[in-house]
Amino acid sequence: MIIRCPICGGSQVGKVGSEQYYCWNCFMEFNYNKGRINLYEVAEDGSLIAMDRSPELL
Repeated sequence: MIIRCPICGGSQVGKVGSEQYYCWNCFMEFNYNKGRINLYEVAEDGSLIAMDRSPELL
């Protein structure tokens, strides 16, 4: 199964943890939880910053 990025639709997505994915096109990390998409920006120190959901993305 090919995972596509929910932001850019790209297929350059890698698995970085248990059900956690990273897009090499738009540099966003994301996961799926109870049918919802959780988006994260990776900070300079490697921590994750939760992004607000936009209706046009989902």
